[in-house]
Amino acid sequence: MDLTPLAGRLAVVTGATRGIGWAVATELARHGVHVIAVGRKVEALEELDDALRAVGTAGTLVPLDMTDGQGVDRLGGSINDRWGKVDIVVGNAGVLGQISPLAHVKAPTWQETLDVNVTANWRLIRTLDPLLRRSDAGRCVFVTSGAVAKLRPFWGPYSVSKAALDALVKTYANETATTAVRANLFSPGAVRTAMRAAAVPGEDPDTLPTPADVAPSIAALCAPGMERSGATYSFRDRDFI
Repeated sequence: MDLTPLAGRLAVVTGATRGIGWAVATELARHGVHVIAVGRKVEALEELDDALRAVGTAGTLVPLDMTDGQGVDRLGGSINDRWGKVDIVVGNAGVLGQISPLAHVKAPTWQETLDVNVTANWRLIRTLDPLLRRSDAGRCVFVTSGAVAKLRPFWGPYSVSKAALDALVKTYANETATTAVRANLFSPGAVRTAMRAAAVPGEDPDTLPTPADVAPSIAALCAPGMERSGATYSFRDRDFI
């Protein structure tokens, strides 16, 4: 897909300070996108800003914990006041939760997993929807997981939260079907990230693709020419499923 039309567009990327989020932010910046980078740690955001400048496009840094619901709600207003619209949203922020039998999962961990993986993305959609509708080609990509289908034992909080995310995004896609907004899901599979290392500590990371390997596929889903909506793109299969 031709990514030239990405130049000059405005993107919000959550979980931008490491892993896939970092790689997507720099990939979009490489194509001339102004990235509003959302992350929890100021130092990490400043390091990302250096990386964005290195590829030629300065970003806007937003220190924000996605569990801060009111903070997420304010994001849309702040973007509206400065730019009046948004063209791209990449909902990447996520947590693994607790790898444990469901009966042993601690209530705060369950709640945090749902708060970050589901509720924060609902709030993101809610606050940015009016701005996406003002774009000539609003594009949303939310990072999901194959855990939705596999439903492996002990992965309950993560699998449930990602299944709910899938339902959320596909519902939004149907609600915006007659607009210029498109919303899709991206399933990266096993990628060399800190989250993957925590989930599967015995795995050889050198056998896995890197975040930089998957970032171009996410950038392609953000391009104005992407007309699919309500679908899931599998990086492993290199296709929509």
